[in-house]
Amino acid sequence: MAGNKVKKVNKVKITISGPPGSGTTTIAKKISEKLRIPLISAGDLFRKLARERGMTVEEFGRYAESNPDIDMLIDKTQKEEAASLDACVVEGRLSGWMVDNASLKVLIFAEDRVRFERIAKREKKPVEIAKRETLARENIERERYKKYYGIEIDNWGIYDLIINSTSFAADEVVEVILKALEFRIK
Repeated sequence: MAGNKVKKVNKVKITISGPPGSGTTTIAKKISEKLRIPLISAGDLFRKLARERGMTVEEFGRYAESNPDIDMLIDKTQKEEAASLDACVVEGRLSGWMVDNASLKVLIFAEDRVRFERIAKREKKPVEIAKRETLARENIERERYKKYYGIEIDNWGIYDLIINSTSFAADEVVEVILKALEFRIK
């Protein structure tokens, strides 16, 4: 599967989870393309819901903070979509927890400094603001996940593969995941 031998796979579900700025979206998109299987992205679902309500992503984010039904809808939708497919890549903070029959559950993380720099660049804002907003968001999410699902998001024991993306390019992380998938689906 790795390198040039990539072909469409059947009956494989990969979850890609990790904190903001770790590279999960980029990596999940690349895996989806390489394996030619659908991508179910929590971020894409969030943006779609924002558009449907005529809000910007930022406006919808503020709205979602005080409306837990939004997160629950995204989680439920992601879980149902994954269950309806034989093969897919599922990306999101809780995807490893939400997809019961995943072939491979992956957690991507990066050093905080690197995550904050990536977020600042992506959102075109100073690093200090990105840091403050990200840490606040993570604390709120940690509490919500515990309250609504009983999930300890910092428990990495559910994952089959944990990768530090700090010093690896996205394509290198993708190759590691594809190699691990080869071992898993032999």
